[in-house]
Amino acid sequence: MPKANRDGSRREFLKIAATGGAAVAASSALPAFAAEPAKAKATSETLVATLFKSLTAEQKKVVAFAFDHPLRSKVDNNWMIAKAIADVFTKDQQAMIRDIFNGMHSPEYAEQVWDATVHDTLGKGFEAACSVALFGTPGAGKFEFVVAGRHVTRRCDGDSVEGAAFGGPIFYGHQAGDDDVEAADHPGNAYWYQARRANEVFKMLDGKQRKLALLPEPRPERGDDTVKLTGQKKGLPGIPMTELAADQKKLVRQVMADVLAPFRKTDAQEALKLVEANGFDSLHMAFFEGHDLGKDRVWDRWQIEGPAMLWYFRGSPHVHAWVHVRSAAA
Repeated sequence: MPKANRDGSRREFLKIAATGGAAVAASSALPAFAAEPAKAKATSETLVATLFKSLTAEQKKVVAFAFDHPLRSKVDNNWMIAKAIADVFTKDQQAMIRDIFNGMHSPEYAEQVWDATVHDTLGKGFEAACSVALFGTPGAGKFEFVVAGRHVTRRCDGDSVEGAAFGGPIFYGHQAGDDDVEAADHPGNAYWYQARRANEVFKMLDGKQRKLALLPEPRPERGDDTVKLTGQKKGLPGIPMTELAADQKKLVRQVMADVLAPFRKTDAQEALKLVEANGFDSLHMAFFEGHDLGKDRVWDRWQIEGPAMLWYFRGSPHVHAWVHVRSAAA
C-alpha cells in the first residue's frame, strides 16, 4: 500500500477507535469550509486509551488484566508478558503500539532507542519479538501499559502508580553488533555514553574516595530482585554522597540528568524529584572492577543506589540497565 493511503487508513482507524463510527460519518457531512478545531497532540497515555477501546473481546482475553495483577510489576532483561504483538494486534494497532513506545522517550533519543530495540530482536522485528499487556482500564481509572521483550521492560501509566517513576521498575539494554561480548569502547552502543559520563565522576575522585567507590563485584541479575529497594540510607555499596565535595556532587547530578535523557521529560523530572525527596546525600555510587572489558579501567559496571532508588548499569559483555525509583521502598 502506498504510504499516503496507509497513513490515511491509520488516521481513519484512530478516529473510529476514539470517537465511534457515527461521529466519523457525521463529520463527513460538514461543509467543506468548516475547519476542525485544533487538537492537542496525542500522548502515550491517550494512545493507550485509544488502543484499549479498539480491542476485541478475544484480544482482551490475551492482553488485558486487572490493575492489581502481580504480572504488572515484573521486570527482567528478556521476557514476554503476553503473546507476541504480531500474534495479537492488527496492523493499525501495532502502529499505535509503536507510537506509544516512541512517545515514552525523548524526541532527541526516540529514534536511537527504537533502532536499538529493533536490532536486539535478532532479526525478528519488534512486533514478532516483543509483547504488550494492559492492566486496569485506560481512560476510566488506574491503568498501566507494559512492553516486554529482549532488552526491554517499559511502562506507561499516566501516574496511576503513585510515587513511582516510570510506573515501576524498568529495563533497557543494547547489544551493538552481532557479538555478545562488545569491544572495550562499545562501538555503536546506544547507551554506552552513560558509562562514559559515570566514569567522569570516578576521575574526579581522589585516592581515598576511590577506595570507597571501587568494589570487586557487582550485584547479580535476578529479575525483580535485581532492583529490590532496601530503604537504607547508610551502608549501601560504594561511596556516599556525604564524602563528595560540592563540585563532585554537582557532577553526579549532571550525570543522573544525562542518564535520564533518553526518556520523556515528564518521567525524567519525576525521577529526579523523587531522588531529591529521599535525600541526595543518602545516595551511594559504586564502580566495579570485575568484568572490566579491555582492562582499560573505564569501569563498564556501575550503580547509584539510595533508600528508594537504584540505577544499575552493567556494560559487560554488553549493556543491561536496571532502574527503580520510588518515593519509598516497597
